[in-house]
Amino acid sequence: MGDTGSLALGGFVAGTAYMLQMPLFILIVGFIYLIEVLSVIIQVTYFKKTGGKRIFRMAPIHHHFELGGWSETKVVAVFSITTAILCMIALLAL
Repeated sequence: MGDTGSLALGGFVAGTAYMLQMPLFILIVGFIYLIEVLSVIIQVTYFKKTGGKRIFRMAPIHHHFELGGWSETKVVAVFSITTAILCMIALLAL
């Protein structure tokens, strides 16, 4: 999925959670997206504060795993399974 599709999907999920007044729902369902964004923020901040040192091999974090030897398919599978499990937890909490 490209940027356009993922942004549209994320906007839909966030909008739905907002309209249903369920802010915790969006945090649970969007955990992977949150980790992706936070990994970039952490990497850039740490890089600037330490004069060029890095926490991750590369940011966003899915590239860190790819450089660690994971195939793209494995990264997608693990992230998808994690998201599916978190979605089930969020739906059970309704």
